[in-house]
Amino acid sequence: MSRRKKKQHHEEHVDESWLLPYADLLTLLLALFIVLFAMSSVDAQKFQKLSKAFNDVFTGGTGVLEFPSPMPDGQMQSTDAVLENPDKDLEGMAALDKLEKEQLKQAADQEELASLQQKVNAFIKNKNLADKLETSLTTEGLLVSIRDNVLFSSGSAEVRTGDLKIANEIAELLVMDPPRNIIISGHTDNVPIRNSRFESNWELSVMRAVNFMKMILHHDKLDPRWFSAKGFGEFQPVADNESKDGRAKNRRVEILILPRTGNQS
Repeated sequence: MSRRKKKQHHEEHVDESWLLPYADLLTLLLALFIVLFAMSSVDAQKFQKLSKAFNDVFTGGTGVLEFPSPMPDGQMQSTDAVLENPDKDLEGMAALDKLEKEQLKQAADQEELASLQQKVNAFIKNKNLADKLETSLTTEGLLVSIRDNVLFSSGSAEVRTGDLKIANEIAELLVMDPPRNIIISGHTDNVPIRNSRFESNWELSVMRAVNFMKMILHHDKLDPRWFSAKGFGEFQPVADNESKDGRAKNRRVEILILPRTGNQS
């Protein structure tokens, strides 16, 4: 009778051997989550220390954390540098943003100059001045070239009375809001000047630029602060001075309408 009771008591004992693999599983899961957390960190030095600590705990063969850093060395260093120098990174982003804005402004400015060129070309066409005026658009701005025979008599720096109307119409084309810096420049051919008023072509070119500028500034909507005059004489030819046509092209007055970006005073 006593044997039977003892046997029944043994059968009622719960087998707890399953707790061992369950505990191991929980330990591995804990290690996994810690590893995942460590991998999400960009601090490579702390990650390596954590890896070594776990490898010391899990003995017997190669540890589960004995593998290279999850990020390339160069990338980790650059990331660390960003975290160590946040101000420098912000400065770089600000500089890039400023550059992009400047590029957008320049593009918009070029579009505005292109629209102005169309306006000037329409004026040239309507006045049948295609053989006397021409335009070109470059990174330096919108350039309007005027042959000297449109405004001046040979060897003279005074705008002819009969051409005052054209000068006034050109002045109207230069009215812009907001205004732009405008450079008026005079140019001649290489034939030496032969009169008592000017000792050189350089002087003639300067006075033509100044007199033409004074003429267009009679327009009450043009501000003299945005204008300047230069004279280059025969030293910036656009054609060969050996031919008559070439010399005629070199005798000119140029109006350079500058971009607004980086040129406003």
